[in-house]
Amino acid sequence: MAITLNHTIVPARDKDASARFFADIFGLKYEGSSGYFAPVRVNETLTLDFDDDVEGFDIHHYAFHVSDEEFDAIFSRIQQAGLAYGSEPWNLENRKLNNWNGGRGVYFRDPNGHILELLTRVPSGG
Repeated sequence: MAITLNHTIVPARDKDASARFFADIFGLKYEGSSGYFAPVRVNETLTLDFDDDVEGFDIHHYAFHVSDEEFDAIFSRIQQAGLAYGSEPWNLENRKLNNWNGGRGVYFRDPNGHILELLTRVPSGG
């Protein structure tokens, strides 16, 4: 059996608002809190469980390998939302895309400061 990531907890200042933001930008459904978490199903094997963390948290990096069509749709929503974006994790506001590994990539922040990455090609061996 292949090992797959099933879910991970994403710390947030407001779990519902954060889950709604993520779902809206990525074109996914958010159906409200479910028990302790605010889950967003990313695909058939991965769920992001947004969780309120009032004591503070470290900033995380979440990278998503997407098709060219998904990239176009998500990037369009990033632009429509007026979000800052950049071509590198250390340059999040240069309003450029990268072409690493022969594809396209972009970085942007969610409302909690987490760095979200879209990439259409993964590094060889990745």
